[in-house]
Amino acid sequence: MKKLLIVMTTLYNGGAEKSLVNMLNELPKGKYEIDVLLFKRRGLFLAQVPSEFTVLETPSDVKRLYGSLSDAGLLLPYKLIANGISSIFSNNVEEMRAFRWKHFYGKKIKKLEKKYDVALAYISGEVLYFIDEKVDADKKLVWIHTDYRSAGNPREYDHSYFERVNGIVTISDTCANILNEEFPEFKDKIYMIENITSSVVVKKRASEFVPEEYDLNTNCIVSVGRMNEEKGFDMAIEAASLLKKRGVPFKWYLVGSGDLEEQLKQQTEKCDVQDSFIMVGAKENPYPYIKNATVFIQPSRYEGKSVVIDEAKILGIPIIATNYPTVADQIKDGDEGIVVSMNPEGIADGVEKLLNSEELRTHLHQYLSEREYGNQDVIAKYMDLID
Repeated sequence: MKKLLIVMTTLYNGGAEKSLVNMLNELPKGKYEIDVLLFKRRGLFLAQVPSEFTVLETPSDVKRLYGSLSDAGLLLPYKLIANGISSIFSNNVEEMRAFRWKHFYGKKIKKLEKKYDVALAYISGEVLYFIDEKVDADKKLVWIHTDYRSAGNPREYDHSYFERVNGIVTISDTCANILNEEFPEFKDKIYMIENITSSVVVKKRASEFVPEEYDLNTNCIVSVGRMNEEKGFDMAIEAASLLKKRGVPFKWYLVGSGDLEEQLKQQTEKCDVQDSFIMVGAKENPYPYIKNATVFIQPSRYEGKSVVIDEAKILGIPIIATNYPTVADQIKDGDEGIVVSMNPEGIADGVEKLLNSEELRTHLHQYLSEREYGNQDVIAKYMDLID
């Protein structure tokens, strides 16, 4: 039985985290001995890891550096200095983390003792650096879950790591094309494998309850995702303000959490939409929120291939998405949803158009409902690459 190590930051709400849990649940039982190592051993999806796999205790040095300040112990001064100096050298988050690993964190973290057949970095950046330098494995693979260029990933840091891994996996054709353009020398080991989404699981879980937060007497709009800059929820709040001023009836529910939560709450107050743009927090089962919505909105600045868009398609909910670089990989404009300009006005115009046209909403719903968007059979591609 092959020994696999999968390394990830956390299992909080997010597309990459959901993709990992879906993959683990689709793998055939008894084929692999799998250890999962999380930089922070927590998250809503932790309970969804199959019981036959082991979620390791986070090594103490990793926990001290990547956990809370209270976890840091004697490394607290070192951690504060490392982060302070790294932020001076770059205001790009990904570059800052790469600098931090190279000059500080990587020097303090010990190698794992156990030998593995295959090690998977299920996200790039410091997780990739960890499996390269701290894990003994015969084969090493890294997953890139986003548009590498738009995300501002540090090419100069990543190059040597990409050179040493056996495979670079990404999740859409456009993302693969971008990687091939950025790293033409590695084109022979760049693979495109879609995130796994089970239509059976999504539909079943979507029927478990009706969200008590929903006001079903008006138009329910929903967005789902981590509260960070790339998801564009600041633009969504401004769009909500425009809709309110236009007299459009709606309640917009945001399912998720993240670093910008407090900032976004303050923005709803500033824009006077705290009564109509409602943050319900992260949910272990977000599917009923999607199923019972009138419209699903993805206001992103960039994406790899959005897991939650695939889930909305499975549930037949009309979709509005901004025109980020990879959107055409997922949305057939006019049939699976409508693609709008990446600004508050574009989003608000799209919402108003869709809410005012029952004919368009019906067309989108029927088109989506007549198609199969689950792709659980993709697990065979994962296994081919691992084996």
